[in-house]
Amino acid sequence: MSEALAEALIDPADGPERRVEKLLAIAGALMARVEAVTDESGAAYAQFQRAAMLEDQVRDRTRDLEHALDLLNLSNAKLAEAMAETEAARANLASAIETVQEGFALFDRDDLLILCNARFAMHMTDIRDEIRPGLGFADYVTLVSRSSHLALPQGLTPAQWREQRLLRHQERHVIFNVRMIWDRWIQVSEHRTAEGGTVVLQTDVTDIIRNERVERGRMLDDQAQMIRATLDHLDQGVAVFDASAQLAGWNQRLGFLAMIPLAQLRLGTSFERVLARVQSQMQLTGISAEALAAWAGQGPGRPALTFTLQRPGGLVLTVFAQELPDGGFVMSLTDVTAERAALAALHRANETLEARVSARTLELEDALADAERANASRSRFVAAASHDLLQPLAAAKLYIAAAAAGDGEAALDKAQNALQSVEGILGALLDISKLEAGRLAFSIGPVALGPLLDQLAEEFAPIAGAKGLGLYLRGAEALVLSDPGYLRRIVQNLIANAVRYTDKGRVLIAVRRRGSTLRLEVRDTGPGIPEAAQELIFAEFQRLNARASASEGMGLGLAIVERACRLLGHPLELISAPGRGATFRITLPLEGRAMMKTTTKVS
Repeated sequence: MSEALAEALIDPADGPERRVEKLLAIAGALMARVEAVTDESGAAYAQFQRAAMLEDQVRDRTRDLEHALDLLNLSNAKLAEAMAETEAARANLASAIETVQEGFALFDRDDLLILCNARFAMHMTDIRDEIRPGLGFADYVTLVSRSSHLALPQGLTPAQWREQRLLRHQERHVIFNVRMIWDRWIQVSEHRTAEGGTVVLQTDVTDIIRNERVERGRMLDDQAQMIRATLDHLDQGVAVFDASAQLAGWNQRLGFLAMIPLAQLRLGTSFERVLARVQSQMQLTGISAEALAAWAGQGPGRPALTFTLQRPGGLVLTVFAQELPDGGFVMSLTDVTAERAALAALHRANETLEARVSARTLELEDALADAERANASRSRFVAAASHDLLQPLAAAKLYIAAAAAGDGEAALDKAQNALQSVEGILGALLDISKLEAGRLAFSIGPVALGPLLDQLAEEFAPIAGAKGLGLYLRGAEALVLSDPGYLRRIVQNLIANAVRYTDKGRVLIAVRRRGSTLRLEVRDTGPGIPEAAQELIFAEFQRLNARASASEGMGLGLAIVERACRLLGHPLELISAPGRGATFRITLPLEGRAMMKTTTKVS
């Protein structure tokens, strides 16, 4: 029980000195009690024995406690030494990390930051103070994505950048470059440790990238100079556009052919602007400007194009457009003016040759037709002329015979009239022959139409009056261009024809002005001419509803009129219908004084 009490009084958590003090206090209390108890009933000796035994136990326990205290002191010394070594190792590690020229950070397997050096996130001063041990990796990435020092790629938001960064964190080893503001670059390399932690290294590679950029630029400049020299030696105009349809290269020939000043050809000029400039100077053929602009903005997969440009000076360009592997496209302009001109000349020569062949064929056909008509006309002419000549000759023969029989003067007058008819027929035949042969020489000049018509009206007035016809002249004082002799003969034959075939009514000679021309019309109220016979009456010896007498005409007047008008270039028209009379109209070129309209009844 005393041992249990002693153990209860000694706290194992106490140090060795404290335990010794408690044991001495217990021993002193026991000794005092023993001395205070009387030896009555022999209990003192028993208490002495117990005290001696207790002292031995206290001494053994004290010895044990002293040994335990020595062991504890030794353990504490070793622990302190280990702690000092640990702190020294930690300090050495921190010093070693700080001497590294790169940013360093270590995350444990739970993605919590254990330690980092001062260079870690040194390019992001706005978040550097927030990076402390215990920071989660996802929170660290969030801070970086929101840093004002991070230069995000175009079109990428901080949330999207954070998502992509965390996806890369899932890989065991990853290396990538991050662009900072002020054109600085950081290379981030991330690696997994054997315990599942993560080591992140940040290396400033600005100088390397800038040097590479300079070297790349130098190489590109060399290549560009080589390409430019090559393009400038081409006879074609060349324009190269990048994937964004912006001008990336060209040669001097392009500016000349497309009529674009070289000062307006700059890198980055949009295709729409170049097209607008070209379209203002040249004409597109084979494709519209809208379709061409849509093709340029279509993106990868464009089909090749061929179209034509033509400018006012006659220059013709063939344009070939084709896509490049990087999504851009190239256009080449080739001057094909000479080729097109040669083709056009060849085409015109073919057309001219064909036209000449066709014209010559038509001429031959016309000549053949004229020859056939001439043969037919000659046959009819000879037959009709023989009949019309024989009739007055036979009459003259009879009249001469009658004169010989004693009916002298009257018979001779009649014979003379018959021979005069023969003379008229022969004269008309001679005119027809000359007109057909085209051997007449016309003398074209100003002709005063008024006096000519007045004279003809006076000549035909007695003949019209004898038939009871009214002869009217609605004329004018005007100058026309024609041959005076044949113009008189044309009008004379038309008036004679109208008076001859009109039994009642009137004959009108009218003149009307139409701009720079004059229309001369001879109208009658005769029986009219059917449409089927309107071409026939201009043939030789053709008389509609005519009697056999030569006094009714020989059928040559209208033939002479038609041929003379055709050779003089005076259009001749006939307007007639059965029962409505006939109108012959001649169009004459006007020259000189304006018309003074008058209406005169001659008879």
